[in-house]
Amino acid sequence: MARKKRQDKSRVILRTGESQRNDGTYQYSWTDANHKRRYVYARTLDDLRYKEEQIAKDVSDGIKAEARYTTVNDLYELWKDLKRGLKNNTFENYKYMYETFARNQIGTKYIYSLKKSDVKRFYNYLVDERHLKPATIDGIHTVLHQVLQMAVDDYYIRSNPASNVLRELKQAHCFKTEKRRALTKAEQELFLDYLKNSPTNKYWYPLFAVMVGTGLRVGELTGLRWRDIDLAEGIIDVNHTLVYYQHRSEDGKKGTYYNVNTPKTEAGKRKVPMLGFVKEAFQMEKERQELLGLRCEAIVDGYTDFIFINRYGQPQNFSTINKVIRRIIRDCNDEQFLKSERPEVLLPHFSCHSLRHTFTTRMCEAGVNVKVIQDALGHKDITTTLNIYTDVTNDLRKSEFENLDSYFKNK
Repeated sequence: MARKKRQDKSRVILRTGESQRNDGTYQYSWTDANHKRRYVYARTLDDLRYKEEQIAKDVSDGIKAEARYTTVNDLYELWKDLKRGLKNNTFENYKYMYETFARNQIGTKYIYSLKKSDVKRFYNYLVDERHLKPATIDGIHTVLHQVLQMAVDDYYIRSNPASNVLRELKQAHCFKTEKRRALTKAEQELFLDYLKNSPTNKYWYPLFAVMVGTGLRVGELTGLRWRDIDLAEGIIDVNHTLVYYQHRSEDGKKGTYYNVNTPKTEAGKRKVPMLGFVKEAFQMEKERQELLGLRCEAIVDGYTDFIFINRYGQPQNFSTINKVIRRIIRDCNDEQFLKSERPEVLLPHFSCHSLRHTFTTRMCEAGVNVKVIQDALGHKDITTTLNIYTDVTNDLRKSEFENLDSYFKNK
């Protein structure tokens, strides 16, 4: 005797795996590749069968059934466990970006249902409501795109919904990358002269003089030890960088602390000759510390005897240095306005990294060979140096032609 086919309340014949529930809704069940029973539900039979078609297509394409129950946060945790090849500070910054801005927003969404429009909406939220800068959104996108690409590679989804979204966002919001601002000769002179003669800020002169005169990255500068400099020969041995963490919390370590890393690139290991005022700055710092009885109290990954320390004997860090720069700009400009209602030179807004660019600009202006500039800055790729060199020489060309124009007008 033939087995009677199952029907719903409307006497429509149901397929294998389909059933109608007591409340009139429908259910479809199947066994996935891992032999786990899975279920989907729908209000109508037509809706259920549309979902069945999607499931069949997923099975055919090898898409994992668990994608329906896996969130972006779940895959982020997997990405975090598997990610290799990044320096500690870079990896910590990526994790901080995701945890702060993505975890409670797009991170809670199921990967299977995530669409390109969801990623766009998330990025627009970062711009419109969180008011993040393009560089910050770039960092968040880097992590999110890698997490979603891993989902593609592991057959959770067919394509990466974050692809090209950042480019479209930048075009829609008319984002422009700000050109890094170097101090002019006059601004540099005002900055260093003010520090040298300021009763309250003069102890900062050696640190900033070394930054202006060497182009060291801030971590390279704050990580310098007395054994890394040879005052007799006038040579600085750059062989490591001091990394300052503001937001890492793991392995029992919380809050702010330091690590020592290798330089940013292999080319970052280099020997930088001291200019005259740089050697003088080191000597001034040595004499100041001896006079005050200051000594380094910190030991970071076995490294100690750091040159630039605070009154507690701890290394300086980029956050403190940038705060100090903002205060110096304010005080210096206030002083200029006391001298004249219309000062000829004022300090612009700048950061500690601007002083690296200032050193590069001075070398370009002096006609230093581009390969020497590359070596002094520790650039791995000559194109990085050439991009800066081109920007500076273009500005110089414009300035020279303006002078030439004035010359012809006065003839």
